[in-house]
Amino acid sequence: MSAGDCIELEDAILALSMVGDLSMGQPFDQSRRTARLVQMLAQACNGAGEHTEIGRQVALLRWSGCTANAEGFTRLLGDDVEGRNAMLTHTLNASGQRAMRRSTPLAQIHCEVSGDIAHTLGLRTEVEHGLRHVFEQYDGEGRPFGLRHPQVPEVVYQVLLAGDLEILSRSHGLEVALQWITSKRDRRYPAALATEMLKHATDWLEQLRTPQSVDPRETTAQVPLTLVGDVIDLKLPWLSGYSRRSSELVREAARLSGLPASAVDHLGQAALIHGIGRAAVPNRVWNIPGALLEGDLEQVRLVPYWTSRACGQIPALAVSGQIAAHAYERLDGSGYFRSLSGDALQSEHLLLAAALAWQALLSERPWRPALSQSDAAHLLLEEADQGRFDRRACQAVIAAARGDTTMTACKPGGGLLSERETEILRRISAGGSNKEVARQLGISPSTVRTHVENVFRKLQCTTRAAATLKALTLRLI
Repeated sequence: MSAGDCIELEDAILALSMVGDLSMGQPFDQSRRTARLVQMLAQACNGAGEHTEIGRQVALLRWSGCTANAEGFTRLLGDDVEGRNAMLTHTLNASGQRAMRRSTPLAQIHCEVSGDIAHTLGLRTEVEHGLRHVFEQYDGEGRPFGLRHPQVPEVVYQVLLAGDLEILSRSHGLEVALQWITSKRDRRYPAALATEMLKHATDWLEQLRTPQSVDPRETTAQVPLTLVGDVIDLKLPWLSGYSRRSSELVREAARLSGLPASAVDHLGQAALIHGIGRAAVPNRVWNIPGALLEGDLEQVRLVPYWTSRACGQIPALAVSGQIAAHAYERLDGSGYFRSLSGDALQSEHLLLAAALAWQALLSERPWRPALSQSDAAHLLLEEADQGRFDRRACQAVIAAARGDTTMTACKPGGGLLSERETEILRRISAGGSNKEVARQLGISPSTVRTHVENVFRKLQCTTRAAATLKALTLRLI
């Protein structure tokens, strides 16, 4: 892991909170609003102190384990994102409520993963303990262990209560939220705590309308951004390690391309966080084996938008987040979400797009098997020839994947052939006639013939088969 892949602890916590919010079908400031309510409640009950920071961190990370059980919620409710939103807003239908009776194993996965995340981040034991029991209740009806008061950590009650107020008041109005909280005293949380919340609820919700002033914070510990990428990838079993591998690859491709160290670091970070917005799209969509319906496709097109919006809230990720937001743009304007093309795309955007595509091609997907490196290289370069990817970026990625130490072998023609000669050689080596190649490239057959003659002369060959073999041996195509 590169030093450039580390960020401050607070930034990592904020990024994870937004992944969790999107996964739960919530606005990506839901956890932050809940955290503010928890701090107000904790201070009203026990005064100022470390316990308010513990409550804030538990509130921010309470959904951090939800990517790990997304596939389970898909099987349980049919839609992991909307299903969990319905669970939080109490709008689940009867069949969904019956299904939730079988959710204890999913709660166990969630709590274990979120607790492990806290441990990896080096947070206080009280934070980790709270996250490992974040779905327990006062009356023992919670999950996954069915703990009963006083075994349940106090911070769990605070977070549960603050979350109920924030979500229900926003979804159904303050009166409904207060009625719900009143009915759950000494059931979900202690009556005294609920009473304190009821006393201040209106004022505290009003305070949430005012953006929280951000005091200059001290530099916090550096933690690996790879953790955020790994948590994002947990959403889909077939994505495991995808962001981490893409980050390593695009870093090396950027070095081979001669980009400055700062650009290399930003690209590595962008690959790790490019999938933040993926959390907002149900697993049902990602697992469709065939072509997507227009509505599903529109959700996918919003993935880089959500990534951009989330990273825009974290200054340390602002630059890499903007690069990540271009992950699915294409040179011909066929990408998303902005449908940019040509000169609107910078070298960093082109490299990231090629690296992510390469890693995806090498990995099995629900709609196709994994490709070999040679097949992936052929397909990626073919896409470049058709104008969707930048050819030089693709060559840098392929060279990096091969372990090349320089770009010499993957420059067009390796310095021996021109870019146009290399392109024509690739097409005739695949069986294209002069006329077919001319039509594909929009040039005359006589121009193609001249290029072919130049290729034969430079390679000292007289037949297409011999030219193809020599070009492959020299890694010119």
